Amino acid sequence: MTKLLEMILGRKRVLVKENERVIALNEGRIQGIYGAGMHWLRNTRNSLEIARYDLTNPAFVSVYEKALFDRLPDVAERNLTVFRTAATEVAVIERDGVIHSVLMPNQKLVVWKDAGPWTEKRIDVSENLTVDPALTRRIVQARKAEAITMHLVNEGQVGLLFIDGAQAGTLVAGIHAFWNVGKACQVKVIDLKWQSLDVSGQELLTRDRVTIRVNISAEYRVTDPVKAVTVVKDFSDALYRALQFVFRRTLGSLTLDQILERKVTINAEAAEKVREDMAAIGIEVSGIELKDVILPGEMREILNQVVAAEKQAEANVIRRREETNATRSLLNTAKVMAENPVMLRLKELEALETIAGKVGHLTIHNGTGGLMHDIINLRD
Repeated sequence: MTKLLEMILGRKRVLVKENERVIALNEGRIQGIYGAGMHWLRNTRNSLEIARYDLTNPAFVSVYEKALFDRLPDVAERNLTVFRTAATEVAVIERDGVIHSVLMPNQKLVVWKDAGPWTEKRIDVSENLTVDPALTRRIVQARKAEAITMHLVNEGQVGLLFIDGAQAGTLVAGIHAFWNVGKACQVKVIDLKWQSLDVSGQELLTRDRVTIRVNISAEYRVTDPVKAVTVVKDFSDALYRALQFVFRRTLGSLTLDQILERKVTINAEAAEKVREDMAAIGIEVSGIELKDVILPGEMREILNQVVAAEKQAEANVIRRREETNATRSLLNTAKVMAENPVMLRLKELEALETIAGKVGHLTIHNGTGGLMHDIINLRD
């Protein structure tokens, strides 16, 4: 019965559900947009075409979009909302308070009005690409992070922002986001904490033509990040080369003995020059030390022999000095005994006592009195 009625009226009954919208075409021409309910649509010679759209996908994407806005602008305006951005704009589109889309410059989005409510926030990115931190979190939560670029700056660091190669500001610790609008956005993170730099195994020739190797260590920190990045290509490499150059020039003007004897003085002289050069590029340097002086193998053997000979000579001098002192003491004792016979007698008795304590039987020839007279005669 329904089909007979449709044939008589030249229409077709179309049911549209609550979550659907329908675009009807008759004889290839758009008739309109139809919402929920039962509709009797013109169907001339069975030419009716139906295009159904599910509102759970609120974006309107259709091959009939241009024709709809051209032929039935009032119908399109009642059912659809168009968001369009200019060349220097970004738009954040929200659906019922939740971010649905982020439009980059020169982009368009058409949505079903009934899938809303819809709101938009337009942002001018002609001068400033920074994204508000609260908006950044919402964009990430909405899984639209491709619209922004994020950079992390840790505590104790500073970030230098470059837009299209030009320095555009500094960033403090935290997460920073910038719009992806076709401009090159780069953040160079600089550590402001004290750091250590080691220059190891540097070979140089002393004034007396001895090849040595030295190890140098320095503590430094960045005080002016902009200078440190823009004045030189790599500030740590500049410090490395400054230490190399200054110590080569300073140590190369000294002999090996002077280097070994004046190690602390050399540090003070070289450090002042390094600090001046580095201050010019925003680097503070402290604690420069000449840690090690490494000699070639044959030179170490020679120095060891020299040191051994010096110590042996010192030992010989001490030995001769003690022998001289002992001889002088004996001579003084002999003079005392020669001038004082009683003292000589006492010494003789002490000697006899010592000998008697070590042997079982002692025989003294010529008597003690004769022995004493013989010693006196020997002296004369």
